[in-house]
Amino acid sequence: MGNNKKSKKHSGFYSTNPDLEYNEYEEEEETLEPGEQDLRVVVDRKQRKGKEVTLVTGFVGAEDDLKDLGKWLKQKCGVGGSAKDGEIMIQGNHWNKVYELLLGEGYGVKKSGGG
Repeated sequence: MGNNKKSKKHSGFYSTNPDLEYNEYEEEEETLEPGEQDLRVVVDRKQRKGKEVTLVTGFVGAEDDLKDLGKWLKQKCGVGGSAKDGEIMIQGNHWNKVYELLLGEGYGVKKSGGG
């Protein structure tokens, strides 16, 4: 790591210019209201060592809001998971429960694939 490369992991911004100043607040995306979101809920079995996960994709907004929603869904399902890059991953097959929870909170949500 002996080069002058600056990076901001959370922003996706990289520069080789050591004199470049970066304002991290410029890239913060405004979170859409729940009814304006177009979320998809799908169960994924690929590249997960045979384990199923429930994915919520299509979230538009700030990373902190995504993480808050992911935390809430994980608590409601009683399982672990993660939330990053516009995607929430819930461990296990909770396709219907996640769909119903999001619908109940007023989110624009559709089931995708089979669960």
